Amino acid sequence: MADLRRLATELGWDDPATYIQSGNLVFRATETAEDLAAALEKALADRFGFEVPVVVRDATDWLRDAASSPFPDAEHERPNLLHLALARQTPPKGLASDLQRYCTAGERIAVRRGVLWLDYPNGVARSKVTPAVLDRAVGAPVTARNWKTVRALAAMLDPS
Repeated sequence: MADLRRLATELGWDDPATYIQSGNLVFRATETAEDLAAALEKALADRFGFEVPVVVRDATDWLRDAASSPFPDAEHERPNLLHLALARQTPPKGLASDLQRYCTAGERIAVRRGVLWLDYPNGVARSKVTPAVLDRAVGAPVTARNWKTVRALAAMLDPS
């Protein structure tokens, strides 16, 4: 994570901070999310020799999404099993309905403002709603963070 912070500094971004060993990076910059993602992807490939899909989310959007999920019961009862998932492109209309056939273990899915929410009440490991299924359904790589991480990143963005 220190290498990631150093790379962000070299890219000219201000106040880079990371959260645990999760690949999450918080920073200040003025470029568009698309430009920031492309710059970081290139820098990661150049520095480490492999491609990493990057999703950049504006602080305002992250804080809005972190203010509440569509599954408030899961926020409290199982914060490690409630996930916010993002892709660089907007999820297709009907995504939540399309994914229902994979929900064989009580999973709940919702899409709000371009954010995919997944509640895995019986755990992620045995779920058929896998990263590969999500990537195919969205048509782009999807990255997910559990509710605890969502809230921790929100606190880093707005420590008040």
